[in-house]
Amino acid sequence: MTQTPFAEIASRLPSLAKSTDWNGAIQRFIPYRVQGRVCLLQGGIIAVDGLPLAIGSVTRILRQGHSPLEAEVIGFDKGRTLLAALDSLEGVRAGDPVELTQSCRSIKVSEELCGRVLDATGTPIDHAGSMGSGRRVFCEAPPVSPLSRKPIRTGLSTGVRAIDTLLSIGQGQRLGIFSAAGVGKSTLLGMLARGTQADYVVIGLIGERGREVRDFLENDLGPQGQARSITVVATSDQSASKRILAAKTATAIAESLRDQGKSVLLLMDSLTRFATAQREIGLAAGEAPTTRGYPTSVFSSLSHLVERAGNSARGSITAIYTVLVEGDDNNEPISDAVRGFLDGHIVLSKSLADGGQYPAIDVLRSLSRLQHQLLDPHQIALANELRKWLSIYDEHRELIQIGAYRSGSNPQIDRAIAIKPRIDGFLAQSRDAIMPWDDSWERLRILVGS
Repeated sequence: MTQTPFAEIASRLPSLAKSTDWNGAIQRFIPYRVQGRVCLLQGGIIAVDGLPLAIGSVTRILRQGHSPLEAEVIGFDKGRTLLAALDSLEGVRAGDPVELTQSCRSIKVSEELCGRVLDATGTPIDHAGSMGSGRRVFCEAPPVSPLSRKPIRTGLSTGVRAIDTLLSIGQGQRLGIFSAAGVGKSTLLGMLARGTQADYVVIGLIGERGREVRDFLENDLGPQGQARSITVVATSDQSASKRILAAKTATAIAESLRDQGKSVLLLMDSLTRFATAQREIGLAAGEAPTTRGYPTSVFSSLSHLVERAGNSARGSITAIYTVLVEGDDNNEPISDAVRGFLDGHIVLSKSLADGGQYPAIDVLRSLSRLQHQLLDPHQIALANELRKWLSIYDEHRELIQIGAYRSGSNPQIDRAIAIKPRIDGFLAQSRDAIMPWDDSWERLRILVGS
């Protein structure tokens, strides 16, 4: 390590104090250049000698014949520092120099981000020009103190009739959309991005196929939704470290806007891919697998990420995360754990989607834990009335469908059969429609009172 004379550093301190880019300024004037060398590459994890850095530090590997490779410190083993690379490991060899670039990952956030598409590091990838200055925030941040969170008392209109009336959500609430692949979760996210009343919308696309990113932006989100959104993307072909970082970057952007007193809607697709990326890193670093191969660090990381959303003393982050379920198994480890972290869950049904009902929300299996705090008694009664007729029909569905039920045997079942087509019409909604809050409740009142 090379040392810079103290007198030289002291003479430069005034310029350091005036700098707006503290990280760059500190790197220019740091007295020691921290550098180590690659000694081992195994399972996608790089081991480095002579690099005593903290977890989360960002390094640069100087590859011969290739551009520098960014990597993040994820652990230690027998005196060596373990790194996870953000990009391809091609060109890395034993003895390559590794140097510190940032003690903690950070990005710049400003209102100029609206309408932009960023990668996991916060760099624009939409070819719409470079970004200006902004407020620098850390990608990894502690959650808001429980006693500093404002209670959730204000309802939030989403423009989706089934959610506003039967699964009402409030500013600062955190929900999960549980769905198998191909049931319409991306379409529903696009509807929420366009219709939800929020100052900003931050979208994290984690582990999506490259083709789906543009399809989501142009078709599901559309020009109206994209104009008010900040989108962070890490596709499935990118490294596990980048997929994890993209989720943290999206959350950090939402936190920065919340700290400015804004109402933010955070949409993340999907929390499952964040968990699988965390599992990949954990297993490669030598963690012991537990439930279905997931190390314990996966569940602590999920909890920490979700807890960063919610209300603060100044603003709010209403967070909606998608969760992929395997074969409609909502009790697999990630789904089961995430339900415990969230304030409600929306279940999308493949059978409803196959029948042409969109959004394919299974009302009876879905729940908003705060609905009773957000609605007045009359609205709660209307919602419960519709759930009642749906439940009666669902309980006798098999008898009705095979023709074993005889009309007139039970007045309540007769009523459920008669009202079921109108309920289906109420729950269905075209992807381009945004339903005002009052109109949704008026239509529900007419439906259950008819």
